[in-house]
Amino acid sequence: MTEEPMRGNRRSFRHLPQNSTNSDVGPPAYQRGWSANIPSCNAQLFGKINLPVSAEIRCVVALAITCVWDSEVVLRGFSRNSFHDLKGCFAKHMTAQEVRLCGLLLQEHFGEVVERIGTHLLRGGAQNLRTIANETNTPLDLVKKSLCVLVQHGACEFGSGRRGPGSPVEYRASCERVLRVLRYPRYIYTAKTLYGDTGELIVEEVLQRGHMTMSNTVKTVADRLTHNMEEGRSMEYSEVVSAFSKLVETHFLQRCPPVAEMGTAATSTTPATPSTPAAPASTSPPTAESNPDCYKLPHVTLIGRGKRRRSSDDSEEQRGGKKAKMDSESCGDEGIYWLVNFERFHQHFRDQAIISAVASKLDQTSSEIVRTMLRMSEVTTTQTAAYTQPLSANEIFRSLPPNYSISRPILDQYLSLLVDDPMEFVGKSGDSGGGMYVVNLQRALANLARATLESVVQERFGSRSARIFRLLLRKRHLEQKQVEDFAMIPAKEAKDMLYTLLSENLVQLQEIPKTPDHAPSRTFYLYTVNQLPTARLLLQHCYKTVANLIERRLFETKENKRLLEKSQRIEAILASLQASGAEPEQLTEVEEMITAPERQQLEALRHHINKLDSTENQVDETVFLLESYIFSTKTKRERGREGGEPGG
Repeated sequence: MTEEPMRGNRRSFRHLPQNSTNSDVGPPAYQRGWSANIPSCNAQLFGKINLPVSAEIRCVVALAITCVWDSEVVLRGFSRNSFHDLKGCFAKHMTAQEVRLCGLLLQEHFGEVVERIGTHLLRGGAQNLRTIANETNTPLDLVKKSLCVLVQHGACEFGSGRRGPGSPVEYRASCERVLRVLRYPRYIYTAKTLYGDTGELIVEEVLQRGHMTMSNTVKTVADRLTHNMEEGRSMEYSEVVSAFSKLVETHFLQRCPPVAEMGTAATSTTPATPSTPAAPASTSPPTAESNPDCYKLPHVTLIGRGKRRRSSDDSEEQRGGKKAKMDSESCGDEGIYWLVNFERFHQHFRDQAIISAVASKLDQTSSEIVRTMLRMSEVTTTQTAAYTQPLSANEIFRSLPPNYSISRPILDQYLSLLVDDPMEFVGKSGDSGGGMYVVNLQRALANLARATLESVVQERFGSRSARIFRLLLRKRHLEQKQVEDFAMIPAKEAKDMLYTLLSENLVQLQEIPKTPDHAPSRTFYLYTVNQLPTARLLLQHCYKTVANLIERRLFETKENKRLLEKSQRIEAILASLQASGAEPEQLTEVEEMITAPERQQLEALRHHINKLDSTENQVDETVFLLESYIFSTKTKRERGREGGEPGG
């Protein structure tokens, strides 16, 4: 019987006996009590790890398991994993909604076999090739091909196994990287906005292939642009090289780490001793910053123009021969592959969100000043930075666009207005050079996430509930009577709204007892909103929404598969006839092969799918804001620990 991965729904564990010692299942610690939990904390698990079972270890593991169950993590049988796998599971846990969404994205873009392998790795953690094939009942050849696809697109990392050098190579899927597939249309559209059609096709080709050499990218994009041009015109390689260079200079494209470095990093493990088990292999590839030539363009000799694609080139065999011929040509960049720098795109999205917020809160001139500050420090500001690089008022004044002909005193007034604004998007860090100014990135993301939460509450529960939610965000802790008075809402309605928000986990209730017995008559009950946990909750709802949208789109496509295939065949026939110079009567006759009801059904289907795609992109914008806010709070806590300050 195949063992199903378990989800941490605490209601499903209430039927178990209170003294259960099963290492795979068990009720949360707070239901059994700490005194009952610590002595029976999975002695079987510790026996397999060969560690002394002390009360401290039992307490830590019980606390970790409780936290994992409370956050609804997809669990795997702990009794078969080593202690380091257990620790890694807690460090990089994934929720059920994330795994479900990753599976749908893998299925839609790479097929069912890759989806099966990828989902299994997401749920089971690092595994070797034989284990993956046995547990998924998939032929070894298909497993190898699926892993090649995942590694090619950066969705899977590999390294030596738990037992150190010489053990079988293990593979680990990256949930975060798979979720980036959802944002592919936005990456491509951003490249089109910044660098035109050439930049759009460059980013699209690299995303579709995972990584490519510069020469192959330039030739492929030039051929595609030439095919869409008028007869007799073609795209020169030099124009595509120019667009590629701009993408690299602004860090939207970066080099892949060399294979030797990946192998070195992957095999760096701590040797095992009789008393200390081997540390898990480091499967993370080196970062872009670790490669000094990350943004260095190779010297490529590309002279020529794009070639127009013939109809005979569409056969699979000829395409393969053409690709082999292209690869055989030496251009000087063999072995140097490029990939899309997602973090740089995310930085651009974050900057655009801040600029839009300033424009809606103040005016267009203020947003242009903030845009200038962000543009001046976009390459020098790291992803984890809390502020941009300090800029003097003189530098900002000189860098303003020519069409904004504002005087220096007016600029100083705008900067003072931005610094004094309650949103605190801009801060002042010094007085030299007419004043040193920075953009407070962390504060901006926190305010954007807060506005998103307020908007969600207003759309779901109405303006009065949003008023209560906003009041609790501002006042932090309030009793029910205070909420009624401050929000100016009748007591009965305020109570219903508070309980509705409480049942949806958007509002929390904190008890402050006057006496140790927690008597209700001697206890304060304060309502509060914790922005970070609420943002995490909303993020999971967004993942669920996107997964539902994808499932609906796949269902609609499957239900109308016959009609869509017929439409595609007719469109291919029409394109072939037009290329051969057919007469209008022939084209009309082919078009009439689709009846009026079928045409109407096709239009309704396309309209429906377009609405689903548009909604998916809009939800992804919310997902991006919430992910950026949660990541910024995480880096803030880490900086606090490194500096000896309390995090958060």
